[in-house]
Amino acid sequence: MLKRFKKKLVLVFITALFLFLVLTVKTPSTYKSIPKPSGPPSACSMRISKQTITPLNNTKHLLVSAYMDQRVKDFDIRIIGIFRRDSIQPLHCFFCCAGYLSKTTPATILQHPDNFGFPFVTTDVMCQIPQNFNARRVTLLTTPEKESPSTDQWLPIRNKDTVGQKEENMQFDFTVCISNLFGDYNNVLQFAQTLEMYKLLGVNRVVIYNTSCGPELNRLLQSYSDEGFVEMVPWPIDKHLNPSRGWLHSEHGGDLHYFGQLTTLNECIYRSMERSRYVLLNDIDEIIMPYQHDDLMSLMNTLRNQHPNVGVFLIENHIFPKKHFEPSGRFHLPQWNGVPGINILEHIYREDPARNIYHPHKMIVRPRMVEWTSVHEVIKNFGECYKVPLDVCRIIHVRVALQGSLTLEQLNVDKRLWDFQEKLIPNVDKVLKRVGMLNLT
Repeated sequence: MLKRFKKKLVLVFITALFLFLVLTVKTPSTYKSIPKPSGPPSACSMRISKQTITPLNNTKHLLVSAYMDQRVKDFDIRIIGIFRRDSIQPLHCFFCCAGYLSKTTPATILQHPDNFGFPFVTTDVMCQIPQNFNARRVTLLTTPEKESPSTDQWLPIRNKDTVGQKEENMQFDFTVCISNLFGDYNNVLQFAQTLEMYKLLGVNRVVIYNTSCGPELNRLLQSYSDEGFVEMVPWPIDKHLNPSRGWLHSEHGGDLHYFGQLTTLNECIYRSMERSRYVLLNDIDEIIMPYQHDDLMSLMNTLRNQHPNVGVFLIENHIFPKKHFEPSGRFHLPQWNGVPGINILEHIYREDPARNIYHPHKMIVRPRMVEWTSVHEVIKNFGECYKVPLDVCRIIHVRVALQGSLTLEQLNVDKRLWDFQEKLIPNVDKVLKRVGMLNLT
């Protein structure tokens, strides 16, 4: 009996000792339970910004989007915004998770160098998430300690659930970023031909930042959006600022360079960073065209094998003046009569760039290797840059002549687009018919 009692006593002692150790010994920091944040469960759940441009309270600044980005040491979040250069003030990052609020952390404000003299500039705000806080949304405050007022708007943190996935597992191979549409731009035929050409080259998605455009082009864009090929991002910058239609403040005036072109280009890179292997940065009337390969993937496989450390591939722009027409008229097709815009198949004469002046490039980039971009070059990146030879790839850009004095004999005949005409023409017909613009008479 006494022996049985002693055994029970030992068992009780061991159990008590175990519970004591569990409750009193400090858990290693890696496995700490997350402390209960401040604020009621509804503190931020009802104030998520659904706008693409969100004014920042108590400042002259605008916020666009927030992305998970841990490529730069000591930072977790990159907020892309448009800041007034003469009104920069200390800011503080404030996070939300499941309706609970974090403590604030100091923000690092980084203005992009290309402002072209305009008072507003593309700006990145870098934030560090507090330890053990699983942030899902972020906003910025002008004071370090403050409960979230009812007027604050939260930005969802994007790319959080896809960071680190393998390139080959991404949703898209190629995304084209079209920085801005504004005014009454209505070049329907050239745009339809360009998008259908990109489909043939292997592009999966086109992202367009749209302030405004002509009615027929808007109809075409909506059709492509319904199909899932075009992602339309509303860009009401004219509701917040006086955006310039030019690139230089001293000549064109306004608050911001070219309707915020630099902001949208950078935003598109981050929007595509975790879902597209490659991003093409070019204008709406430009086609990045391989000349030795049938499609963009074959081109990039070759270039990547030759230059594995390159993240930015520079493609030279070549002008095809729209005033010169192919003489036979074989592509002056009756079904396209009445469709607004340029028929790029009719323009085969190409200017040689003037090598004594600056000649711009556009780019194919691996988005994870880019931090900041300008229009014609990357400003900050994590790899190397490479100028792709002209005989391998160049931009077909049908527009007003850059060297208007050149005669027809001084131009080069370039019929590269014709290599795709058997598939391109019926595909263009199909999309124009879908939106009721194909001339069937």
